[in-house]
Amino acid sequence: MIRFANVVKEYQRTGVALNDVSFFINKGEFVFLTGPSGAGKSSILKLIYMQELPTRGDVWVSGTKARGVKRKEIAMLRRKLGVVFQDFRLLEDRTVEANIAFALEVIDVPQDKIRSKVARLLGQVGLSSKATNFPSELSGGEQQRVAIARALANDPFVLVADEPTGNLDERATRGVFQLLRDINAAGTAVVMATHNLELVKRAEFRVLEINRGQVVFDSADEKKRKPELTP
Repeated sequence: MIRFANVVKEYQRTGVALNDVSFFINKGEFVFLTGPSGAGKSSILKLIYMQELPTRGDVWVSGTKARGVKRKEIAMLRRKLGVVFQDFRLLEDRTVEANIAFALEVIDVPQDKIRSKVARLLGQVGLSSKATNFPSELSGGEQQRVAIARALANDPFVLVADEPTGNLDERATRGVFQLLRDINAAGTAVVMATHNLELVKRAEFRVLEINRGQVVFDSADEKKRKPELTP
């Protein structure tokens, strides 16, 4: 579903961000990206939704190949994935339901379908009672739930989350993470960058640790190396 093959990413101002990164993420998998600030986690996420393209090597996402990709192909790919950021990125002058509806309006979904879809998404993230509120009237955890609902509007095959709990307190973090788990259990893959190692330790999901632009640990490889116990 998502494949990185010997990926190098260099930026003109800051130099090498990723160096010879290779991994494969399966359909429906939940994967944590961990590592210190500046390790390359955000670069990996940007390569997945093709805001950035690799300097060398290649990236495949649901059949779309980064090398030689056309702008139209990137636009079509982004309709099939959802992206959530640490800072929510909600439209402050629009209500909760209008924020979610916007993701559907830009791709010309009919209004009657938008209304029913928004209502379903609000129920899914537990915010049906907040539909007419503005972002400034919500807690941080509630704002992130709105951002997640917006990211789910197009029924994505993967949800890409860049530090989605980074600005939240512990209680809100637990709620948002449980929502991501539920989304994954329903069949959507989740790729989540996080500094919250306690969260990572409590969950039994795959971990890709990034340091200095390289994958230094992959828990999937560790599982393969462990000998099976015979009765």
